[in-house]
Amino acid sequence: MIPLIRQVALAILLLMLLPVSAFADQTRLQIQGISGAVKDNVELYLANYANGDVSTSLRFQARLEQEARTALRALGYYHPSIDFTVQRQARGSILVMTIAQGPVTSYQKVDVQIIGEAADDPDFIRLKQRLAPNSGDAVHHGQYEQLKTNLANLSLRKGYFDADFTRTQLAVSEALKQAQLQLHFDSGPRYRFGDVRFSGSQIQEQRLYSLIPFQSGDPYLASQLGEFNQAIANTNWFGSILIEPDSESLERGEGIVPLHVQLEPRTRNNVELGVGYADVQGARLKANWDRPWLNDRGHSLNNRLAVSRVEQSLESSYRLPLRNVAQDFYQFQTGIKNFDNRDGKGQDYTLAAERHWLLSNQWYRTLSIRWLYSEFTQAEQEDRSNLWMPGISFTRSRSQGGMMPTRGDRLLFSVETSDRAWGSDSRFIRLRSRANYINSFGTDHRIVTRLDAGAILLEEATALPPSLRFFAGGDGSIRGYGYERVAPLDDEDRLLGGRYMVTGSAEYQYRVSGNWWLATFADYGSSWSRDPDWKRGIGFGVRWASPVGPVRLDFAWGLDHDSDKSRQFQLHFSLGPEL
Repeated sequence: MIPLIRQVALAILLLMLLPVSAFADQTRLQIQGISGAVKDNVELYLANYANGDVSTSLRFQARLEQEARTALRALGYYHPSIDFTVQRQARGSILVMTIAQGPVTSYQKVDVQIIGEAADDPDFIRLKQRLAPNSGDAVHHGQYEQLKTNLANLSLRKGYFDADFTRTQLAVSEALKQAQLQLHFDSGPRYRFGDVRFSGSQIQEQRLYSLIPFQSGDPYLASQLGEFNQAIANTNWFGSILIEPDSESLERGEGIVPLHVQLEPRTRNNVELGVGYADVQGARLKANWDRPWLNDRGHSLNNRLAVSRVEQSLESSYRLPLRNVAQDFYQFQTGIKNFDNRDGKGQDYTLAAERHWLLSNQWYRTLSIRWLYSEFTQAEQEDRSNLWMPGISFTRSRSQGGMMPTRGDRLLFSVETSDRAWGSDSRFIRLRSRANYINSFGTDHRIVTRLDAGAILLEEATALPPSLRFFAGGDGSIRGYGYERVAPLDDEDRLLGGRYMVTGSAEYQYRVSGNWWLATFADYGSSWSRDPDWKRGIGFGVRWASPVGPVRLDFAWGLDHDSDKSRQFQLHFSLGPEL
């Protein structure tokens, strides 16, 4: 038994030592003599040979030489010189591959033709100018294949479904170091959109037709098909959307693409529950009851309940789409809110009627009339307010790159007014504006900026309920300060709210790995009624690009706290879009 145990132990010891000895004898590959795109392409072809797979044997060198010659031929170098030397070292060896790329083979004749309706298509003309080689250019097999691929893809996007290559030839004379290229692409006719047929819809068809971004007879464009699908999805009426062409018409070659849109209604009642936590509000419960369609005209109803320690609210909105359902609608809202924060408490009761338009320049315009009745105590002030406020607002939002945009901007301008002439307790004009801007540099650098401003004209802030006054501070405002804790104070340092407000922020983000980013930022601003008391905040944070939007955790320091230095540091957590 003992000899057997010894044999097993010796075998295990040898297995443990095997990787060490193998590492000690490891051979590395080193490429020299070439640079730039030529070296990059050779290294790409040889990437499959990890250091652990490199050998100094003649057979392995022959394999490397064959791969390298293929990589060089792809860039027009058909006459390279390749030599190998082995450098012995204390631990392992270096296989040095020395390459002289030799003379480049150039195009002696280039014949690239686009035939058919695409011959006059500006997109195809630009593609040919950008990718087609000229006589005298170096042969580049990758660009040749890219030209063919891009022609085929563009024809599919623009409806040239009968397109085909009638001639593809790249002939190379290695002896003469010359090549001839012939590429003839016949696009055939461009297909056009046909009639659109809906099935499975619970909504009146004339309302669905208003969502179509094209007319029958318009040239086919795949991007418009995507816009059509997105417009249907944005109505929130359907749980399933399938848009497909009538295959029989395509097979008949009539040049028309009629569409069949198969729809399935969304569930009539959708209830969502959520639990969250914020440093100011504490634990928070949210409930949302959504009825995405109430009738065949597409009316919808949404009810929202939010409960926390400092604020409880119940809101309901009723939406009536008009003839152009994606762009024009009425919305009626009502709500009640009970609050106990910012040194104030009370109840707000609201009713609102709104008319929404999407303008041709992609701005949303909203006309509204809002009634607000508020009973409140703010610091020592106890009051009630009854206000009727007509208003108008303009908003525009643009972004690229999904939930965490690579670039984008959002602009908001709004004005509300009130006057005793129509039964309000106060006469004032309230202005609001906000601008957000995001840009990226490369794939790992982002800039996020924000500017926010507001003003109350013709009236003191203390004559209005707290929900119309301006408070700054916290996430989305001035980090390093408590949520909405930057505002004018009374003699006992209790918040009153301001007549004016301006805040700004600049943030730089750097991608550390995958969806994780580090951020550093600086915020600046104030809320005031007489003279501004500007506040500065700086800090750093962590960003996670989650599937539901950016998750932000910030460590911030306020540089201008007046008294309590222990509150200089603030931790801010938020989830949601940056625009």
